[in-house]
Amino acid sequence: MTDQPTPPTPPADPPPTETPAAPAPQPLNIADEMKESYLNYAMSVIVARALPDVRDGLKPSQRRVLVAMNDLNLGPAAATTKCASIVGETMKRYHPHGEQTIYPTLVRLAQDWNLRYCLVHSQGNFGSIAGLAPAAMRYTEARLTAVAAEMLADLDHETVDFGDNYDGKYREPLVLPSKFPNLLVNGSDGIAVGMATDIPPHNLAEVCTSLIRLIDNPDVGLLGLMADGDDGQGIQGPDFPTGGEVYNYRGLLDAYATGRGKITLQARAEIIEDDGPARIVIHEVPYQQTLIRLTETIAQLVRDERIAGVNDVRDESSERQGIPVQIVIYLKRKADPQLILNQLYEFSPLRKTVSIINLALVDGRPEVLPLKRMLEEFLRHRAQVIRRRTEYLLREAKRRSHLLEGNLIAVASLDEVIRICRNAPSRAEAKVRLQGLEVSAGLMAVALGEVNFRALQAELGSADSYRMTEVQADAVVRMQLGQLAALERDEIMKEYRELRQNITEYERLLSSDANVLAVVRADLEHLRDRYGDVRKTTIHKEDLGSMALMDLVEEQQMAVTLTHNGYIKRLPLTTYRTQHRGGRGVSGGGPRDDDFVEHFFTASTHDYLLCFTNRGQLYWLKVYDIPEQGRTSAGRYIAQVLSLRDEEKISSILAIRDFEDEEAALLMATRLGTVKKTPLKDYSRPKKGGIIGISLDEGDGLVGVALVRPGDEVVLCTRQGMAIRFDESQARAMGRNTRGVKGITLKKTDDEVVGLVVARPDEALLTVSANGFGKRTPFGANTASDVAEADEAEPEVAEVEPAEGDEAAATGSSFYYRKQKRGGKGIISIKVNERNGPVVGVASVNAGDQVILITSGGMVNRTRVDEIRTAGRNTQGVKIMTPRDGDRIVSVVRVPPEPIETAEASPEVPAVEAAPETPSEE
Repeated sequence: MTDQPTPPTPPADPPPTETPAAPAPQPLNIADEMKESYLNYAMSVIVARALPDVRDGLKPSQRRVLVAMNDLNLGPAAATTKCASIVGETMKRYHPHGEQTIYPTLVRLAQDWNLRYCLVHSQGNFGSIAGLAPAAMRYTEARLTAVAAEMLADLDHETVDFGDNYDGKYREPLVLPSKFPNLLVNGSDGIAVGMATDIPPHNLAEVCTSLIRLIDNPDVGLLGLMADGDDGQGIQGPDFPTGGEVYNYRGLLDAYATGRGKITLQARAEIIEDDGPARIVIHEVPYQQTLIRLTETIAQLVRDERIAGVNDVRDESSERQGIPVQIVIYLKRKADPQLILNQLYEFSPLRKTVSIINLALVDGRPEVLPLKRMLEEFLRHRAQVIRRRTEYLLREAKRRSHLLEGNLIAVASLDEVIRICRNAPSRAEAKVRLQGLEVSAGLMAVALGEVNFRALQAELGSADSYRMTEVQADAVVRMQLGQLAALERDEIMKEYRELRQNITEYERLLSSDANVLAVVRADLEHLRDRYGDVRKTTIHKEDLGSMALMDLVEEQQMAVTLTHNGYIKRLPLTTYRTQHRGGRGVSGGGPRDDDFVEHFFTASTHDYLLCFTNRGQLYWLKVYDIPEQGRTSAGRYIAQVLSLRDEEKISSILAIRDFEDEEAALLMATRLGTVKKTPLKDYSRPKKGGIIGISLDEGDGLVGVALVRPGDEVVLCTRQGMAIRFDESQARAMGRNTRGVKGITLKKTDDEVVGLVVARPDEALLTVSANGFGKRTPFGANTASDVAEADEAEPEVAEVEPAEGDEAAATGSSFYYRKQKRGGKGIISIKVNERNGPVVGVASVNAGDQVILITSGGMVNRTRVDEIRTAGRNTQGVKIMTPRDGDRIVSVVRVPPEPIETAEASPEVPAVEAAPETPSEE
């Protein structure tokens, strides 16, 4: 039996491997994680997207577009190529963010209204200053400009650092070796996370001049950099590509000194006045504004009636005729062109405030830089570029000279070199044998020349003989037979000598920082001479100042009414037509049933109103701040215009143009006959809550305020027809918080002062009674002998009123107002009885004036003064207005003598012709 073989034992199963347990999750502070993530995002936006580098003034997207164009050899002398290929090359190599970001960047670099010196030369529709969009990139072409070429020069000389692109396949420069500070020349703007930059463009010639001054004198100050010297103008200020005028010089100096400031930029416009209506022509569009947007804004202002007096707004710009910007605003015939131009500057983008924020990346960190620091950082960058370029050229020159030295050695030992190469079995063996070839020092001196041989000895050291290096031997082996000709040998020697000269110059340049800065200076002079041009923006060292609202309001005469219950309004004086004496008037307002007009006066829209209240307080109010409403409207409540206290009411209003007159004073009269004089300048500083105008006794009230100067005389008139005339000097000047002195002594308990006027010898006193009667009485001239005693009473003697126009009868003391001492009882001014009623108002008038009468029911009558008879003091007067039943006159106002057009007749109340004159009672 044959033994059976034992079957092999199967291998045992390997023990199961244990899967390592996953690490336990670690707790994470969400606040710390969000903070770190946000900071990473913020720094990415700041460094890689939004802010420019201080060295070349470019953002990464702009830099990548220029580098891609340089890679495509689209220099200034090259033909333009499709922008689509430029965008594709940029996206492929450097900027993978889509054409929606790359093409607009390329377009903006070619727009001469956005960049002071364009970096891209455009071919095709790249948009316009009017605001039109550019054509698609498949239709447009571009290439680099000469200025851009200066920024990219020496990029292939290892002058700047390179980094990997987004996928690591290519290398891109981290900054350009720019020969000029593009950050200042073309400016920059951008918004990052928590910070923003806004640097305006500047003139290249001025920037180069300031850089040259900084090189010559590193300690030069800001004013030295900006000065106008023998070497040219320094940096005067921003130079916008669209021109304009810059104001607020103080803000400009702050921006240059600290890195932050504000200036005012204003586009140029002119007013043209010829035979027809005036027109305003706008020749510029403010920086970063568009023509269409500006025209639409102005037209909208006209439609909204914020700017009045404009007939039409037309855009008459024409690129074909060489007029890129011309907006013509045609005005109405009677419009004020200067006023409308002021309104355009105030309400439209023609004037704008430009913030300057010199924020840029310095060594990868954002910093706000003053002007000098920006120039210093550029010089530091440029000096480094020159040094690195020189080091690169020196290395290349030494490498090339080393090869040429081997060639010259071979030529000097030509027979031996040919023998070695011919007998060597291979090229590699020939290289080895050539390295063993010894050349005597004498033969080397003959081959290189004495000067070059000494330079070689200085570099390699002195020796009796020299051998070829491996690099030289390889170059000799690769030489062609044609290079052994005598002419080629001379060319090798010539090139070698030039290289040795260059090496000497490079070494000299690198030996001193001053030598490097000299090269920078020469480059700046070249740029200034080649690319410098005339400044486009005008810099004004005077401050434009804030435009007062008064400059935006047309000056015109207004009628201002204030009712008894405190409703105020203004409306053009031309609203009230002129009527004959005795008419009924037109409706001057719509007071409520229990209200009536208490104050009615005329003033210019540029006047200030001094509003005195019954409690002696004074408030300021500008006429143009009073709401302008229709003739029949009630007006606005005074408490909405002035901050009046409880139970305070306006008792007197005086219109003042300015407060600069040192001799002017305010003379105030109260209802009980007290007067007070205070210099006008004491009221020139109002407060929101008012100031003290006069201190009043219990039961007294202010009835009138007049502006007086030395030599003036004043007249106080009472309700019962008495009047007193005295010199203003009899009331000494007092402070605001005083009561004053006695002006007139009232004879009757029911009498009170109703008016105060300044007496002019060539004028007359118009006295108006409640029932519509009135008269003119000349003031007349007074002498010292005419002054009556203060306590002298005048007998009430009836006088015969002279016939109208009978000047011969107008003689005697009762036909004028003689001067008295302050505090007297006065003399008769008008005969008061039940027919004409008590005196309600007085005014000083000339024959050519007009007056406005207003009743308690709101009826207004505008009458010529020459239609009112001149009569003596002790007379009743003539009918000058016929109030309606139950109505009475409450106020009379003299209209300024300027010629004012009358409005058309009111359709509500027909004009009443002159009433038959009623004889006065004597």
